[in-house]
Amino acid sequence: MSEYVLLYRNTPEATEAAIGRPENARASLAKWRAWMDEMAANGQLKSAGLPLEQPGCVVRAKRAVTDGPYAETKEVVGGFSVIEARDLAHAAQIASGCPILQGGGSVEVRPVRTLPG
Repeated sequence: MSEYVLLYRNTPEATEAAIGRPENARASLAKWRAWMDEMAANGQLKSAGLPLEQPGCVVRAKRAVTDGPYAETKEVVGGFSVIEARDLAHAAQIASGCPILQGGGSVEVRPVRTLPG
């Protein structure tokens, strides 16, 4: 089993729609808890992670080269979790149950690199 980070991305507008009103926040939180509980019961959840506040910033060198799986600028990372999965396909399958997808958000799945030593 390998570790994967799930990065939860959404637009500020979709986030506000999901949690801006108390009844929406309760319903959203219930879906997230059920999904996290399912992963924990299956032995897949290493860390529930944390939600992140908005806004944030990105620091780049003056002549940065961007390459890789980066979200569109209109999306922000709203939180993360760490899971265990057999491979990337299995991690993506686990991520496909994320409640953020119901509101038009996305989940970026990234393998955690093992450092030598």
